[in-house]
Amino acid sequence: MIGTIRERDFRGVDLNLLVTLLVLLRERSVSKAAACLHLGQPAVSGALARLRELFQDELLVRGKGGMQPTQRGLELQVALAPALAELQAVVSDAPAFDPARSDRSFVIGMPDWIDTWLLPGLLARLAAEAPLARIAVVATDRFRVADMLLQEQLDLAIGAFPAGPAWQRSRPLATVPYCCVARPGVIGARGKLTLKQFAALPHLMVTYRGAFHGTVDDALDALGLKRRIVCTSPRFSSLPRVLQQVPAIATVPQVLAAGWQRDFGLVQVAVPLKLPPSPVAIVHHASRDKDPALRWLCAVVEALVAADAAADGA
Repeated sequence: MIGTIRERDFRGVDLNLLVTLLVLLRERSVSKAAACLHLGQPAVSGALARLRELFQDELLVRGKGGMQPTQRGLELQVALAPALAELQAVVSDAPAFDPARSDRSFVIGMPDWIDTWLLPGLLARLAAEAPLARIAVVATDRFRVADMLLQEQLDLAIGAFPAGPAWQRSRPLATVPYCCVARPGVIGARGKLTLKQFAALPHLMVTYRGAFHGTVDDALDALGLKRRIVCTSPRFSSLPRVLQQVPAIATVPQVLAAGWQRDFGLVQVAVPLKLPPSPVAIVHHASRDKDPALRWLCAVVEALVAADAAADGA
């Protein structure tokens, strides 16, 4: 409540100092922060000294690859980013977003299977509704997405991500099941795959950290079974051409299978295991809650996914 604000608490606190702190924490470099703020390096160094005195903490310390935030610095970054965004929304009279006239560039983080699934439809919608807007797709995954959002490398991300920090907003999109894909002849003529056949066949696997163990292997372990993984890759996009040449199978999100059947002549069958589907969501930083352009983009993505689900159910 406004009545509880104590004016003394804010004496000596320069709002621009807090903005400088956020940029320093994001860039983790005095010179880069100075360039972003259009200030000289001595001015930013002086601001950092004042911030350290204000918060009684080093905030940023030298480490491998440059400056690294202290624990207090990270806490302030999480707390201040949404607070300053709210303040900016209050004091500025931002015009409503008009997609037909906007030349906004959106930076979207996606794993490559989401890119393959949604990007064609998303670009078609932009061409029709926001012809001057642009999209930059940046590779991300469950291990990197929170840090990329915190460092403002992304406007938003789409994927199957774990629960994030308190500042990470999540908008559920779809629950995507898995299926198995292979070239004709690898799977039995009846188009069914038994658990024994599944475990015996060579497997291709997508992993973002190079491990030869994943969700499928957890399910097999529970049954006392093992599979033979002959190759791992960080990209789903490489799998269909490999599967055309190699008598192996891959377990992939089902939204990819129809396109691979059409374009590469692969066949799909049900996974003979109980695998949890992937809960796909849009995630973004809480500081972007009131960004009208991102609200519009999220609505477009949600409409695309809904239309895709309706087409599959038809």
